[in-house]
Amino acid sequence: MARTAVPYSPLLANSSLADPAGTSIASGAGNGGQVAAARPELTVLRAVFTTAGNVVIKAGTYPPALAAGQGDLTVAVGTNGVVFLGPFESGRFLQSDGSLIVETTQTVTLTALRVPRAT
Repeated sequence: MARTAVPYSPLLANSSLADPAGTSIASGAGNGGQVAAARPELTVLRAVFTTAGNVVIKAGTYPPALAAGQGDLTVAVGTNGVVFLGPFESGRFLQSDGSLIVETTQTVTLTALRVPRAT
C-alpha cells in the first residue's frame, strides 16, 4: 500500500467550518497519510480512532528540515477517541517535497486543518 493524500480543510478567519469527514489512512510503516504543500506552523491534524495505538509525525528530510535529527513525534492514543496534533515546526517535520507524513499503528480518519492568519 502507499501513503494516502490528505487534503487540507481550511479554517476560515471570522467564519466557520462544518465538521469535515476526514480521510481514512491505513496503518503501518510506508502507509499512512501525506499532506502535500504543507505549512507545518499553520497545520493542526485531527485523528479519529477506534483502537489504541500510536500516531507518528515523521521527521523531515535535510534539507529543508534542519532539526530532523530530533526524530519523529510519536503520540500514544487510547481507544475510541479524537486527538488533535500540531501545529508543527517545519524545521523538524517538513519533507524535501514540501509535505508532512503521518503514520499510525491503527487505521485512523485524519483531517488536516489549516489555521488562517487573520488580519
